[in-house]
Amino acid sequence: MIFGEFALEEAQGIVLAHSLNLPDGSMKKGRRLDDGDLQKLRVAGFTTVVGARLEAGDLGENDAADRVAAALAGAEVTRSAGYTGRSNLFAACHGLAMIDRGGLDRLNQMNEAVTVASVAPWEIVRPGQMIATVKVIPFALDGQLVECCAAFAEEAGPIIAVRPFLPQRVGLILTRLPGTKDKLLDSTFEAARARIEELGGGLVFESRCAHRGDTLSEQIGQALAAGCNLLLIAGASAIVDRRDVVPAAVVAAGGRIDHFGMPVDPGNLMLLAHIGEVPVLGVPGCARSPRLNGFDFVFRRLMAGLPVESRDIMGLGVGGLLKEIADRPLPRAHATIVGKVADRSGRPRIGGLVLAAGLSSRMGRNKLLIEVNGKPLVAHAAEAALAAGLDPVVVVTGHQAEAVKMALDGLPVAWTHNPEFADGLAGSLKAGLAALPAQVDGVLVCLGDMPTLTADHMKRIVAAFNPLEGRGICVPTFHGKRGNPVLLGSQFFAEMRGLAGDSGARSLFARHDELVCEVAMPDDAVLTDVDTAEALARVVERPPAGN
Repeated sequence: MIFGEFALEEAQGIVLAHSLNLPDGSMKKGRRLDDGDLQKLRVAGFTTVVGARLEAGDLGENDAADRVAAALAGAEVTRSAGYTGRSNLFAACHGLAMIDRGGLDRLNQMNEAVTVASVAPWEIVRPGQMIATVKVIPFALDGQLVECCAAFAEEAGPIIAVRPFLPQRVGLILTRLPGTKDKLLDSTFEAARARIEELGGGLVFESRCAHRGDTLSEQIGQALAAGCNLLLIAGASAIVDRRDVVPAAVVAAGGRIDHFGMPVDPGNLMLLAHIGEVPVLGVPGCARSPRLNGFDFVFRRLMAGLPVESRDIMGLGVGGLLKEIADRPLPRAHATIVGKVADRSGRPRIGGLVLAAGLSSRMGRNKLLIEVNGKPLVAHAAEAALAAGLDPVVVVTGHQAEAVKMALDGLPVAWTHNPEFADGLAGSLKAGLAALPAQVDGVLVCLGDMPTLTADHMKRIVAAFNPLEGRGICVPTFHGKRGNPVLLGSQFFAEMRGLAGDSGARSLFARHDELVCEVAMPDDAVLTDVDTAEALARVVERPPAGN
């Protein structure tokens, strides 16, 4: 191809490089100029024109794009005819985009004139969706170059294909421990059913049983007898070892463990096993949420009838840090539950409330003003909240408000007052919520009388918070006993504003048990408050805790 500026006398048959405006209309770039076009250009005063002349052996941009696209298109892929040097490839069915990343990279490296862009490998695609585009950059290419690119694509192929989802018969077994709520099992069931049906499968067996190996093994046998060709097991407790309850039950049912764990977060604790030819997935806890997680990466392939091996799972690490990306799909029905967190990348913004309004009736004097390890009792909680990065930290005053403010003099906290402090805790919660900015994603409710609590305790609670993964309420525990402070997502603020009397935020826990996450702590600081002189004496005897 010869590209340059041509005199009109020599321009017949060239491809116009730039659109031209003429008195009676325009000539678009890419047009092959004939005698009539040249006459119009002369009348308009043109003497030269910029364009490209094809030489012997050259292939025009549209024909070149068509040839490469035809070589790239594998099973269940259609394509459009070349236009302006571009040929698009489309999915012919509902399935997974099978993109050979290495092959596509090598094709793009063959010559800058031939480019191919595609969707990401393993993306879910639907009929008619564009999954790739071939763009030839110049107006023409040497035919030998085009054939070289096409031959490579054919030999390496299929580089671009779609694997249709199959009407898999899926079984789901949910295990329970004493105290497991039906509401939690129901939400897990709904999330699983939605995934199965989205990918064209059917849930043909569901069972709920005790989280015990013998019981679970029996249910696995029943699922196989029901004709399941894919089995999901959602344990009441996360799988932590190849010898744990779920994998042991699979082995007892005649299965083998293929792989435990995966380099995707969330989704690390996933189990892949087989019983005969039937794949079995030990479902990680994050799959209770409809949001994309590591389980989906494996489940989608199995729903398309693709084999998944240990090395496939081990290769998922790059791009596997899913909790840090902003575009993880989330069904519209769940979007209002997680509002601001779903719409913004980065860590959630957590505010802090330090409740310092009480009468201290059991102590006989305002306990928050008593000096403990060199500073007022209330200062310990406020300083820990600040050091934990809570933003903002709001102190709710009531009884002896001015004295409490003096005790925290110099600390960068915000203030709000509860004039009805004598009526109970609910008034202080509502006053604190009213003082928080609208942009917070949650609030850590701290009691002002917990001097052994540190910033590290608070950071552990904040780190566990993720309403998108079903952790909208975070409660610290020590040896199984729940303590303070507690963190609640902004979706619960409306209910908190409806509390009355001495009812604290804990009254919400029973109503939203499936969203409560217990965060184990290394010591009893989360259980240690100061209500009496005896409790104060025990705290004073302890060494100071660092923030």
